[in-house]
Amino acid sequence: MNRISGLHTEDYYSRIASGKKLQKAADGAAQLAISQKENAQIRGYKAGTRNAEDGLSALKVADGAAGGIADQLQRMRELALQASNSAVVSDDERKMMQQEVEQLKQGISDIAKNTEFNTKKLLDGSNQDMYIASGANGEGQTIDTGNATLEALGIADFDLTGNFSVETIDNALKQISGTRSSIGAQSNALDATIAYNRTATYNLTNAVSRIEDTDIEKTVIELNKRRTLETARFMMQNKQKEQNERQLRMFYM
Repeated sequence: MNRISGLHTEDYYSRIASGKKLQKAADGAAQLAISQKENAQIRGYKAGTRNAEDGLSALKVADGAAGGIADQLQRMRELALQASNSAVVSDDERKMMQQEVEQLKQGISDIAKNTEFNTKKLLDGSNQDMYIASGANGEGQTIDTGNATLEALGIADFDLTGNFSVETIDNALKQISGTRSSIGAQSNALDATIAYNRTATYNLTNAVSRIEDTDIEKTVIELNKRRTLETARFMMQNKQKEQNERQLRMFYM
């Protein structure tokens, strides 16, 4: 079998064809161990990135829904201000306004109870502090999408036909605004995590490439050098064989 300096000739062909110089432990046990550990980290960062992206998507869904609730609260505030004008608004008109308020409250309740991501409720308070494993080794962060139910917003019993205060709606708007601000901050944090994971993945991939990948130009040069040496050795062996045969013939003549 053709072999020079610890490598089989076919090993060079294999390295060139596959682009990998580490194909088995014998090719470099220490380097292989390092590359396997770094590859595990790379896969961990990629998984963490996917998890963070899912968390970011959940936050976007929650923010969109919270924005819808804010719009309905704004309409409720308009009605409350109108109903406060007791000098010109009759009791019958307040009753009609309250009918719209009840529809708006139902809409808010539906959004809070039905907004979900991958079956996880986002705005009914049942899944606060959801854990996102965004790191390479399972570490991560929690996200909280808040509680936007009528009870949490303090408007479950809001009624324009009785004693009411516009401040009740203002407090609800303040709460939903705080929820959206929190969602925005959490989204920014996940964006930063995703950016870090991608940078770490890129750098680790380059490091693994330096360990694992074949230097094609260098390998081809080494292969040609060894093929030349093998050819020269073969020719020398043939020449020596011919000389030995001539000597034998001379001896028996």
